[in-house]
Amino acid sequence: RADMASLDQFLADLDDLNDEEQGAADVGDFEDADELEGEDDDDDLDMLADDDEGAREASGLLHSERMTILMENIEEMMLASAPEAGEDEENDEVYALIVGCNEMVIDIDNEIEAIHKTIRDEYAKRFPELESLILNPLDYARVVLKLSNEDDLTQVDLTGILPSATIMVVTVTASTTIGTQLPAQTLAKVTDACEQVLVLSDNKQKIIAFVESRMNLVAPNVSAIVGTTIAAKLVGAAGGLNKLAELPSTVVQILGSRKKALGGMSTNQVAHAGFIQGADLVQNTPPSFRPKITRLVAGKCTLAARVDCYKDKGGGGIGQKFRDEIESRATKLQEPPPGKETRALPVPPESSGKRRGGRRLRKMKERYGMSHMRQLSNRVRFGQEEDTTSDGMLGVGMLTKGQNSGKVRVSAKEQKLAAERNKKQRTAGSSGASNGLASSLAFTPVQGIELVNPNANKDAKEGTETYFSQTAAFFKNAF
Repeated sequence: RADMASLDQFLADLDDLNDEEQGAADVGDFEDADELEGEDDDDDLDMLADDDEGAREASGLLHSERMTILMENIEEMMLASAPEAGEDEENDEVYALIVGCNEMVIDIDNEIEAIHKTIRDEYAKRFPELESLILNPLDYARVVLKLSNEDDLTQVDLTGILPSATIMVVTVTASTTIGTQLPAQTLAKVTDACEQVLVLSDNKQKIIAFVESRMNLVAPNVSAIVGTTIAAKLVGAAGGLNKLAELPSTVVQILGSRKKALGGMSTNQVAHAGFIQGADLVQNTPPSFRPKITRLVAGKCTLAARVDCYKDKGGGGIGQKFRDEIESRATKLQEPPPGKETRALPVPPESSGKRRGGRRLRKMKERYGMSHMRQLSNRVRFGQEEDTTSDGMLGVGMLTKGQNSGKVRVSAKEQKLAAERNKKQRTAGSSGASNGLASSLAFTPVQGIELVNPNANKDAKEGTETYFSQTAAFFKNAF
């Protein structure tokens, strides 16, 4: 029993100890929770402080040390004389400053966009419709400075800031706006932001002017093709002139391209469009030919950059030559296609082998050959007048000569038959053929039977008998 009692006492003490430990743990959890909540609150305050600092940094590029040093260097360079081509050290300094200027221009653009968004959000309480009427950040900042917190916005003169048509739209919209007056603190903040935008814009223009004045010295050939502004952007995006010369033309073509987030079903996006897309050679070309010209400009810029890497850069002559080639190519592409010409069929080649003769070929020659009538019409007797047709317009040559009947048409078939008949008669006479009554034997009183020629008497004629015979044509014509 004593053992059981001591065991029960031990278990009770254990339970009490566990309860005390559990209570202490609960108190510790509550304290830890309070500490965590305190830390979360501190973190939230730190995040808000960080956001405020980030906002100040985003809007503090104008007063940053980087901007101040860059503008001082630019003013010194602008006051100093431009370095010559042989001064390598000064050229390196100018080159490094140009690269820094390119980076600063990009940062200024981003800074202006951020400040413009802040101005729109704040001034929308006073004039909410102004955001949709004026899209340019610089014009928006100028108009906000001019309108400020005026009671009657229609009485503010915006001449010289906006076009007359836009001024009319702004004035009409301001008369029906539902905005309210801004507090003094908000108005001061908006005014300060607008002034920062304008000052940043002025600094950007100074930087661009400096870059354009020095790019003709750093990269004259590339500047001759795409202009000093685009050339400076290409050099800055590539990381230097040497890096630009090492890039292929396909990469140079897309330097500076940004992926745009298109809204809805819009497809108005130019593929592979970088800084070169803004060159005047590309912009002056119709949209259908811009891809070809962009590729051509990128290739020529690559070659020009490789030329600019040498000390002897040629003064931009090579770049000007490339530009002329691009312009001639663009002009050639825009020419209308030549009209379709109707060409005659080519002369068929003559067969080298001999053509087959025969009855068919003879018939074809007779069909397409010159007739006897045509041959007579083409002939003319010497010293005699040529006969003509009834209208006197066409000569007939020897077509009517020797025709007693007065017929003009001559039958080629009859002439052919007559020629064959005469030929047969001549052949028969030469072979000794004669009629049946003729004989070559003659009886004479001296020798008796003698071999004689029966046609001898016919052939024996006097010398003048052929001319002065009674049957001769000369005798008939004379009398």
